[in-house]
Amino acid sequence: MRIMTAKSPLLTLNNGVKMPALGLGVFLSPPEQTADAVQTGIANGYRLIDTAAAYLNERQVGEGIRRSGINRSEMFVTTKLWVTDYGYERTLRAFDVSLRKLGLEYLDLYLLHWPVPPDFETTAASYRAAEKLLSDGRVRAIGVSNFSAKHLEDLIARTKVMPAVNQVELHPFFIQRELRDAHKRLGIVTQAWAPIGGVYIRKPQAAPKTAKSPLEHPVIVKLAAKYGKTPAQVVLRWHIGHELSAIPKSVRPERIAENIDIFDFALSKDETAAIDGLDTGVRAGFNPEMVNSNTFPIKIED
Repeated sequence: MRIMTAKSPLLTLNNGVKMPALGLGVFLSPPEQTADAVQTGIANGYRLIDTAAAYLNERQVGEGIRRSGINRSEMFVTTKLWVTDYGYERTLRAFDVSLRKLGLEYLDLYLLHWPVPPDFETTAASYRAAEKLLSDGRVRAIGVSNFSAKHLEDLIARTKVMPAVNQVELHPFFIQRELRDAHKRLGIVTQAWAPIGGVYIRKPQAAPKTAKSPLEHPVIVKLAAKYGKTPAQVVLRWHIGHELSAIPKSVRPERIAENIDIFDFALSKDETAAIDGLDTGVRAGFNPEMVNSNTFPIKIED
């Protein structure tokens, strides 16, 4: 398979590491389809692959990278620590397990998957373990996922290294303006999961009356027609225009190729503002304030 050169622009993290703005996510990608999806993504110019221990497909992500034939140094690989492995020593062990499953010698980005507000001291202990992994050179950057501005404040008070990334739910129906502003003040890159919205919108009552998904909203449909793009491409271009990182998920080759084909047009300031105006202020996923170690029935096997 021919490997296409990288397509995505790069974002510079607060420690100087460069990360592709657009990546391939593998949340809910069945293990038996993940290696092919990763290999296809790399062939289409993706250089950021985002997985997690809780996705149960780290082995297949590593397999896809190896099958692609690409040089490891060209890839930016992210995985996440699951909440059942929080705690300093447990985190170090869990990192080793993830690295072994991926078949890699180092990670580019290691994230805490969720804050656990009822036991935030253990959350902070995990982040301190991530700081050690960073200082030991086993990971190039560390960060968090699904943290609110208050969670970030509490973490920063207990640790030394500013998170490089906070990966959160973010799409046109939930634009997280205040959190993004906090990230900007702190020098944290905002990365969007569920960046397109679509099937992740599990609360149609929260959506505008004109659409249950951003992909169906007339504002986005009209822009797609104007630029000769799909609604998903318009939404992803909106993320890039805001200097966000986005990690759309797909296992379909045509969709994987489509999602990265967004760098030949740009939205105007008014068009970007029009999409901003679709915000409902209502999240579709879990509220991070409600998460504890029993929230998700996921067991990570060695």
